[in-house]
Amino acid sequence: LLVDGRTASASEIFAGALQDNQRAVVVGSKTFGKGRIQNVQPLENGSGLAITRARYITPKGRDLHGVGIIPNKAPSHCESADSARTCLA
Repeated sequence: LLVDGRTASASEIFAGALQDNQRAVVVGSKTFGKGRIQNVQPLENGSGLAITRARYITPKGRDLHGVGIIPNKAPSHCESADSARTCLA
């Protein structure tokens, strides 16, 4: 499963679940680390208050917030035009 710094939220918890259960090899760079679901409640003065409603936690209990998913393998010399085989060699 290919991930990078733009992998966040549901895709991040999906990658973590696959990794925790050894169902996929996670390849790429560290994910974003968005592990919270928040709602903003408007206040009378025009500002707002962010309230955390839920946390993303992997099946093995890893909290992703601010940490992200560390891939099992990082491609070493990979350019955008390279094939997956080249990147993972």
